[in-house]
Amino acid sequence: MQINLYRAKGSTFIAKGDSNHWVVLDSVKQFGGSEAASKPMEMVLMALGGCTAQDIESLINKMRTPTDDFQVEITAERQDEHPKVFTKIHLTFIFKGSNINKANIEKAVKLSQEKYCSVSAMLSKSVDISYEIKYIGDEK
Repeated sequence: MQINLYRAKGSTFIAKGDSNHWVVLDSVKQFGGSEAASKPMEMVLMALGGCTAQDIESLINKMRTPTDDFQVEITAERQDEHPKVFTKIHLTFIFKGSNINKANIEKAVKLSQEKYCSVSAMLSKSVDISYEIKYIGDEK
């Protein structure tokens, strides 16, 4: 895998990887950014959320477990001093629908967190990652 970053202006960069899609990264104006895109640490959390959400979506489809909607909310804490690494990450998986198969959902989330999500596996070596599952609507 290879990623190339190019400076657009100040601390605003554009990046492109093997998928050949451009992503913009930015910083606050205080550090030369334009405040026009996500910061790198936000991108780390987005990568975690995207990785686990795609795993879960694939798994619940294979389990024939339909939902009306599915989203992931992520909160994180960082240490105060540099490097300001994450110290805690909490994921909230929210599933909406009628007759949701709770057992299949819980199995899919657990498989993603413990087996399939490579971003979660990598981050969990240095930061405490916790999660919860919420249901909106009727459940089995």
